Amino acid sequence: MDKQVIFAVAVFITVYALIISEKIHRTVLAMVGGMLMVVFGILSQEQAIHHIDFNTIGLLVGMMIIVGVTAETGLFRYLAIWSAKKVGGDPVKLFIALGTLTAVCSALLDNVTTVLLTVPVTISITRQLEVPPIPYLVAQIIASNVGGTATLIGDPPNIMIGSAVKELSFMAFINNLFLIAFFMHFIVIALLAWFYRKKLVTTDELREKIMHLDETKQLTNIKLLKTCLAVLALTIFLFTTHQLFHLESATVALFGASILLLLTAKQSEHGLEHIFHKVEWVALFFFVGLFVLVGGLVETGVIKWLAQEAIKLTAGNITATSMLILWLSAIASAFVDNIPFVATMIPLIKDMGAMGITNLEPLWWSLALGACLGGNGTIIGASANIIVAGLAAQEGYNISFKGFFKVAFPVMLLTIVISTVYVYLRYLL
Repeated sequence: MDKQVIFAVAVFITVYALIISEKIHRTVLAMVGGMLMVVFGILSQEQAIHHIDFNTIGLLVGMMIIVGVTAETGLFRYLAIWSAKKVGGDPVKLFIALGTLTAVCSALLDNVTTVLLTVPVTISITRQLEVPPIPYLVAQIIASNVGGTATLIGDPPNIMIGSAVKELSFMAFINNLFLIAFFMHFIVIALLAWFYRKKLVTTDELREKIMHLDETKQLTNIKLLKTCLAVLALTIFLFTTHQLFHLESATVALFGASILLLLTAKQSEHGLEHIFHKVEWVALFFFVGLFVLVGGLVETGVIKWLAQEAIKLTAGNITATSMLILWLSAIASAFVDNIPFVATMIPLIKDMGAMGITNLEPLWWSLALGACLGGNGTIIGASANIIVAGLAAQEGYNISFKGFFKVAFPVMLLTIVISTVYVYLRYLL
């Protein structure tokens, strides 16, 4: 085996082992691992930069700025109290409501934008009820990835597949994935509510206190709020129509952020330094390091080799190939960022069409389900997971690798089992 391949795999495994051990911060590890790939010649600097997905980075920065400005208006505290009152201050009902809201918004927007908007609400409301926020945040991570599976714009793997296969339109994703995604969501959120039920408890006094709060008093700057909501509405509109205007999601988010900063320069109580301080730079640099780290595996051909060898096992059988793609995508996406993995799988599936497999549809939906749902396997399996962990850390709450894995990995396996049955019955029977 080539020395570069051995080195790249060794660095990757070592970094992941140290991330799991939680002895050193995952951002530091990802950056060191990525830089080792460059310093030892696995990647050139130009190749490393090429492997950084600036569409993801730009999307995150833009939405973090929008959320940071909007937070100054008191909107998130308002929503926290309003939603708590709607469910009578019941922590279990609130758990289900916030999880479902996250799933729906993840389908209509994208899962990263959704968690940036909902996590501040969740942390604020759990503080009001004096219940631990971690169960709510774990449920929202899982719900964001399941909900994001439902549409073309919900999760990056779906965007990539839709861009590569013109026959798979926005409505094709809705028709094929929406119902199964939300069927899985309601099963998962019910299981999680049962699992965490002993932690979802508050006192009658706190519930009563919540019911007597006036949420409107939380809105401290109405003029700024109106501006933020207008820009947010424009940004959401552009997200849902970005393909018509030939705009990438990062362009939309950064455009919205730029317009908001321009319009609110004199309305905001704080300067630009305060707003940019709210950007979760630690999470962003984790992404940068991880993209470069995985780029080393891509450039040495490790990921492509694994995919090709796995597909050889099926000998062109459509049922076996679909099942293998589904499960391989899920397991790989739990540990390796799903963007480069999906980028590798797309041409391989297209090649199968050239080799005589006439019906590729089951393979595309298997890839979409596996890559999107597989992100729930670990805390670093998807963009939304890392963002939630970063936002929680800012507020003093630690979502550990092991703690998340114990809950989320079995849930991920359950959704893949359901997806297996679904793909077989709908496309292969």
